[in-house]
Amino acid sequence: MMGFIWFWLVAVMIVGYVVLDGFDLGVGVLHLFLARTDVEKRTMLASIGPVWDGNEVWLLAGGGTLYFAFPLLYASAFSGFYLPLMIVLWLLVLRGVSLELRNHLDLGVWRSLLDGLFGLASLLLTIFYGAALANVLRGVPLGPDGYFFLPLWTTWTPGTYPGILDWYTVIGGLVALVALTLHGALWLVLKTSGELEARARRIVTPLWLALIVLTAISLVATMAVRPVTLDNYFHYPVTFVVPVGVIAALVCLWVWNRKGKALAAFLASCVYLFFMLAGACWGVYPVLLPATTGAANDITLSRALSGPHTLSVGLVWWSFGMALAIGYVVFVYSRFKGKTDLHLHGHGPSEEESAAATEMS
Repeated sequence: MMGFIWFWLVAVMIVGYVVLDGFDLGVGVLHLFLARTDVEKRTMLASIGPVWDGNEVWLLAGGGTLYFAFPLLYASAFSGFYLPLMIVLWLLVLRGVSLELRNHLDLGVWRSLLDGLFGLASLLLTIFYGAALANVLRGVPLGPDGYFFLPLWTTWTPGTYPGILDWYTVIGGLVALVALTLHGALWLVLKTSGELEARARRIVTPLWLALIVLTAISLVATMAVRPVTLDNYFHYPVTFVVPVGVIAALVCLWVWNRKGKALAAFLASCVYLFFMLAGACWGVYPVLLPATTGAANDITLSRALSGPHTLSVGLVWWSFGMALAIGYVVFVYSRFKGKTDLHLHGHGPSEEESAAATEMS
């Protein structure tokens, strides 16, 4: 029972991170091409400025929970995925540094460089997160000792000894890129106004169409690479509510965006991400990390679980910590609700806007 509880607690924290940090990653991707003026760039950054670093707390909390609840999984995954984890760490650092330093360096060349780093780091992070999930669903070449090594790529095909990147994990990366970019576009519709909001709203439909195609392709590819993915669903037919929820969320997203209901469309995107990740977790349960070298080497829930005392004490402290985290999220999002206004964030108009205002007067 404790294993079941902790499996889903970790899953919920991962979902929380993707839903919350996903939209500011999407804003980072859109920052590369959606904004046309410096004011629009600053508006996009101001829309995520108060919350982006708090959103990443869920990633740290998920990693910490994984460490004490499933130490074998933590040790195995962090050793086998060492190279991509280092890449992700540097991308997170570059993203944070570029976001924080942009408004402290009043030089055009530095701002352009930091803008590019912020957008590129955000784009690569979405792809790496999607590829990481696809690696877990596909499986890794675990040995009897529970450890493995993955090169960045081999033959680009799944098999007994695959690489981190193959055609299946690339599909996973593309799904994450489009889904989180769409998530970010819906956030901008919700938080910005004027031409920037209109541009963000226009890009929703093509992203939505691409996401439908990629979602269908990814589901078919997952069943081809890991045929046992649907076993849990057939054993418990009520859980087919998950794919139904994915379809319903996509339909509601499109309808509500067309009707101009920005908050409802954004929440539909949250529901889509929730069901996609919950469905992936249910597809592998009770396996935490499948082995391409045979089911006997799978890292399962019972094999990786900590002792009962650790889990019982940890549940108390986890509840306390999560209450603080949730309270912080509620406070911050309620404090900074509404449309982003640059003047309220301490930013004045650009030189171009000042000149235009002078001419009009």
